[in-house]
Amino acid sequence: MPTRIHTLSIRSLLVVTALCVMASGITFAQGPPSRTSPNYEQWLTREVNHELVLLPWLSLFDNLEYKVQGSEVTLMGQVVNPVTKDDAEKAVKGIEGVTKVNDNIEVLPLSPMDDQIRRAEYRSIYGEAQLQRYAMGTLPPIHIIVKGGHVTLKGFVDNPTDKGLAEIKAKTVPNVFSVDSELQIKPGRPEESKK
Repeated sequence: MPTRIHTLSIRSLLVVTALCVMASGITFAQGPPSRTSPNYEQWLTREVNHELVLLPWLSLFDNLEYKVQGSEVTLMGQVVNPVTKDDAEKAVKGIEGVTKVNDNIEVLPLSPMDDQIRRAEYRSIYGEAQLQRYAMGTLPPIHIIVKGGHVTLKGFVDNPTDKGLAEIKAKTVPNVFSVDSELQIKPGRPEESKK
């Protein structure tokens, strides 16, 4: 009897999953839209983003950006590990329909001092009680880019208060020559961005 109940549960799960997939309009047999389709760049942008966030060595000390133009993808940003640069290019080249990948990702120079600054910035920013919620998840939204003692903050925060606090905490770390903030307020919060 327990085997039958288990089998029915699996069948029910499969039926519910199939109905959800059908309702969402996802089809697995269908590939990307045609390159001439108006939705192609939008689809490719989602695919590139998906592949990049899944990179195994991507961390909050890296910054990956990209631009999609037709079926051509340009990768930009900075990474600490050369493997991350190679993995990003391979992942994007593997997307169906991509005809060319321009890899303009900068590998940051090896520097024990920059590594110390990265760790200190992490502790200063994510150790702040109000900002600790941003440390949740596999890839925190505030990225700390350090090059030659210069710090750049990139990513998204919920509100201007958190943005200002992250900038202040970044500036308290010793041995830092400068702090540049490119933090943005998450879209969809119009009442916060007006402040």
